[in-house]
Amino acid sequence: MKKRFKKIYVEITNSCNLNCDFCIKNKRDNKFISIDEFKLLLDKVKDYTSYLYFHVLGEPLLHPKINELIDIASDNFKINITTNGYLIDRIKDNKNIRQLNISLHSFDDKYNISLIDYLNNIFDTVDKLVDNNTYISLRLWVKNEYNNKIIDYINNRYNINIKYDVEQFTINNYIFINNFHEFIWPDLNNDTYDEIGTCYGLIDHIGILVDGTIIPCCLDSEGIINLGNIYENNLNEILNSTRVKNMINNFKNNKKCEELCKHCKFIGK
Repeated sequence: MKKRFKKIYVEITNSCNLNCDFCIKNKRDNKFISIDEFKLLLDKVKDYTSYLYFHVLGEPLLHPKINELIDIASDNFKINITTNGYLIDRIKDNKNIRQLNISLHSFDDKYNISLIDYLNNIFDTVDKLVDNNTYISLRLWVKNEYNNKIIDYINNRYNINIKYDVEQFTINNYIFINNFHEFIWPDLNNDTYDEIGTCYGLIDHIGILVDGTIIPCCLDSEGIINLGNIYENNLNEILNSTRVKNMINNFKNNKKCEELCKHCKFIGK
């Protein structure tokens, strides 16, 4: 039977080891999900999706029990992780990761590691993960002074010829480059505002913050559109609430009814 969501974003921690200029930054209390909380969450979402994405804010590989979380979840879900890559060797021997998204645009020499050491550590681990049939998406979403050097490194390592302005590139059956556009995080105080537009939130995915707050999409990093709590509420009742139905109906008619959504242009009209 087809499950309701293509994926559910699960924030296993909102803590991060970096302080990137392009990040909206965490404004909530720092927290790491416990094993008991994680198991309860998995039990509540198992009928709604087959794919979990460890991502909203924070660096998931910072979680001290990251491999245990991956292995527990892999019994019923396919696991996808988004990371800045600095701690990638913590998962180098894990065989239960379906896809790893690496934000290579996170590199900055202010973090006291050279670009070559950063990349060597990442790609030595990538080659091990690929041997375990893990897909790798290399992200260069933010334009900065390092991107061309990163592409040069990849070209030399894999004996290929990626152009600097490439949008998508397939390195091999498991490794891909994704050069998506940089986006503006939705924020009630930003200058973006439009009542017209759609979203895949609540239609093909939802998000769950580390404290259990259920959000309509992975960009509501502060839990502004708080739909309930996975530990306290029935997910089916939340998804059939008037608020959720109203958001979905408006999205399908190219309209935004929530104030935060009106300050977002991730997808556009």
